[in-house]
Amino acid sequence: MRMTDLKERRQRALAELIRSNALANQDELAERLGSLGFAVTQATISRDLEAIGAVKVRRDGRISYTLPEAVRSSASPRLASVFREWVRSVEPAANLVVIRTPPGSAHLIGVALDNSDLAEIVGTICGDDTIFVACRSEAEAGALAARLARELH
Repeated sequence: MRMTDLKERRQRALAELIRSNALANQDELAERLGSLGFAVTQATISRDLEAIGAVKVRRDGRISYTLPEAVRSSASPRLASVFREWVRSVEPAANLVVIRTPPGSAHLIGVALDNSDLAEIVGTICGDDTIFVACRSEAEAGALAARLARELH
């Protein structure tokens, strides 16, 4: 078996584990993958989580991993809920909107924004706790920042 085949099978298994279980940490993931015959290190799991786009979210009061397709809703109430829970600040900067989140949460907000129906958004760049939202103009960035800031309250 080629190494890439093994990697693809492992990532598919990881994604299925995340879809079907509320797994909160990489140790749990390693244990479950091990029971499926995949010997993995923490570094491998970390790379695989990044590759499949997994993020941590709060479900029923518990933090666990989820996949981007699970947060694809573009409905405004969903975006508002995600913002209230995970966003610390929203600030315009030229044609960008800078959004701050708790560590490790930026990707969740980025996915929600990318899948929203907000026409002002050209694209997003997510770090660990900061998101840059690109808009076409400074005016659009200001308006978007004001709209998103209202979601925090």
